[in-house]
Amino acid sequence: MTAVDGDQATSDSYDARALQEKWQARWAAENPFAASEDPADTRPRRFVVDMFAYPSGDLHMGHAEAFAIGDVIARYRFQLGENVLHPIGWDSFGLPAENAAIKNGTHPAEWTYANIETQAESFKRYGISVDWSRRLHTSDPEYYRWNQWMFLRFFERGLAYRKEGLVNWCPQDQTVLANEQVVQGRCERCGTEVVRRSLNQWYFRITDYAERLLQDMDQLENGNWPDDVLSMQRNWIGRSTGADVAFTIEGRDAPVTVFTTRPDTLYGATFFVVAADAELADELCTPEHRADFDAYKERVARLSDIERQSTEREKTGVFLGRYAINPVNGERIPVWAADYVLAEYGHGAIMAVPAHDQRDLDFALEFGLPVREVVETGEGDPAETGTATPGEGRLMNSGPLDGLPKGEAIDRIIEVLHERGTGTASVNYRLRDWLLSRQRFWGTPIPIIHCPACGEVPVPDDQLPMKLPDDLKGADLAPKGVSPLAAAADWVNAECPACGGPAERDTDTMDTFVDSSWYYLRYCSPHVDDAPFDVDKVAYWGAVDQYIGGKEHATLHLLYARFFVKVLYDMGLIGFDEPFRRLLNQGQVVNGGRAMSKSLGNGVDLGEEIEKYGVDAVRLTMLFAGPPEDDIDWADVSPAASLKFLNRAFRVMVEAGAATEPGTDPADGDVALRKATHQALDKISAAVESHRFNVAVARLMELVTAARKAVDSGPGAQDPAVREAAEAIAVTLSLFAPYAAEEGWERLGRTGSVAIGNWRTPVPELLTQEAVTCVVQVSSKVRDKLQVAPDIGDDELERLALASEKVQSFIGGKEVRRVVVKAPKLVNVVVA
Repeated sequence: MTAVDGDQATSDSYDARALQEKWQARWAAENPFAASEDPADTRPRRFVVDMFAYPSGDLHMGHAEAFAIGDVIARYRFQLGENVLHPIGWDSFGLPAENAAIKNGTHPAEWTYANIETQAESFKRYGISVDWSRRLHTSDPEYYRWNQWMFLRFFERGLAYRKEGLVNWCPQDQTVLANEQVVQGRCERCGTEVVRRSLNQWYFRITDYAERLLQDMDQLENGNWPDDVLSMQRNWIGRSTGADVAFTIEGRDAPVTVFTTRPDTLYGATFFVVAADAELADELCTPEHRADFDAYKERVARLSDIERQSTEREKTGVFLGRYAINPVNGERIPVWAADYVLAEYGHGAIMAVPAHDQRDLDFALEFGLPVREVVETGEGDPAETGTATPGEGRLMNSGPLDGLPKGEAIDRIIEVLHERGTGTASVNYRLRDWLLSRQRFWGTPIPIIHCPACGEVPVPDDQLPMKLPDDLKGADLAPKGVSPLAAAADWVNAECPACGGPAERDTDTMDTFVDSSWYYLRYCSPHVDDAPFDVDKVAYWGAVDQYIGGKEHATLHLLYARFFVKVLYDMGLIGFDEPFRRLLNQGQVVNGGRAMSKSLGNGVDLGEEIEKYGVDAVRLTMLFAGPPEDDIDWADVSPAASLKFLNRAFRVMVEAGAATEPGTDPADGDVALRKATHQALDKISAAVESHRFNVAVARLMELVTAARKAVDSGPGAQDPAVREAAEAIAVTLSLFAPYAAEEGWERLGRTGSVAIGNWRTPVPELLTQEAVTCVVQVSSKVRDKLQVAPDIGDDELERLALASEKVQSFIGGKEVRRVVVKAPKLVNVVVA
């Protein structure tokens, strides 16, 4: 780690290992990045949060990228002299710790907290600018007590409830999964194929906030959040407008309601479909069809929702022996159970209009059911072509709707349904309530006591936290289909808070996404012990100004955090209703074009890279590799080249520090270098503000080259402009390579941390650039060269080119077909 650009190593050479040891100790002693909450502090406030890490082992290459990005943003705000809150914490509940405890015969806390300490030391070595006094761990009782407190407040507001329902079940992990945790029909954690089971589970009623979650995205647009993340959330919430339509079922007193986005096609409904796993299907099935239905239902239980809704699968179903009555024409239509309808969507049943819905058409053709076209689209009869026509057109075979275009027909049929009392306009959402229960140990216990006399009784606030038992470990935690807590009799058996009789604690634990839905608020007052957070301090810091993390959380953590903040806003605890003002997603670090993995043998060990090249070089390589949102292929980058650059930058700072004194007036220095310095500062600021960190590093490299040239073949290190450039290098380098920057700042004779309040404001007079040469071509042949301003506009440059006598002589009397302008360096006049 001590190569010095081809020169012999000297005592003034860049020694990454030595500098890391020196400055880690200094930062630990001085805590330069502690946030201030002094009311007299008038500096602008900035709240920067990195999505916190899970303590599954030491830091890896993904951490190195994500936290380098967040650190640049925080350090830039520190440099601008702002009061920055940049905290750190660990998302420390979850299955990996529990599985490790089962394997090792220990308690999950042992594995968790040992890994946290390992990661904490690595974070310190990585030089991130965090306020260590605000460190938190979500598995601390002092933290999860407030998960329980919030659950009880949600429960009081009707937002937490328990019900029997079909859930996603992972046979390997022996626990339920939220829809968002099922990827391609498999458990996102272990990859096991997910099945459906009926269980009594706890839910958060996030659907009550569906419309607000949609509407409030207006606050997040215009570059504040990535457009694709907003699109993913909109699609996940899935707002649909249409109508609820009541169908009478023969032999059933109460009608069955279906939701449809196309009520105008009601006259084309030729059969009725109920989700095979819905209670309604069980109820409607006649005795003579029971055996076929039960066998079919068992097959459907083995399918994931994604598989069931795939358009590629052959349609399957069974007739239930019943008929529904179409409310607009009185037609009897058969009732079927099928797998392509989901129990959780709408009301778990649909009217099937095969002519205008492809899945309905595939089903109808498979089972020989009628196909009736009711919208004339000019695309042919779907029964003959096998292709449904869901588009625009005029209604036909639809009684009073005939001849109406789609929009008018929808309005008219809703009026008719309303008049008859058989339907109404409605809005439906794809979003389902948040399935909260987990049948595992290492999570927040749900603070409910089940009493035979009183039912579900909240644990009183003064009995929180309801702690996990200490005596379960190893094999005690092995998946059993129910929570391991159920085996802890002394813990389970409790006194009912309401009547004092014998009762039992709820044995499920909370989804760990509860922990991460509000942790950023706890950062504002991590040590307060009488509330989840100090309301005044949250008001002081406000919503998170900049949030940094992976796009994989678009429909999980980010959606849940938005929901939590809206509930807390409604409770009057916070004054904002969106948690993160700006969001930045980072890409992945891959190797050879593929994700790193042990099985592929292409893993890159972060510790080894740091040992070989140093922290600064690894950080710089990450940030120079490309825009933050792009993937980084470690096979294509060069930490060795970054190390070489750091040596060059370090030598400039050391030589300038030895040749000149702090405070030297740069006004008499080399003008060309001064311009290069101030132009670099201007460009670096713009690049950092727009999160183009690779561009900022490139401009810094150009400045180092200019300063090196001035030292070696120009006025020399004693020139005041060289010191000015060296100090600018130290200040800007501190965003990317903090160890080299701190040492360079000290070698320049400066006191205090280079990272705090030292950003240089460019001098406007030094931002003007010299004239550049513009080549003017006529039909791609050079005919003249013009000296123009570097910021000249296209129109002005075209005017000057056409005014050139040389250019006009070659145009002659020919017709100018077009003029191609690439300001400020090229104009091509194309003639006939």
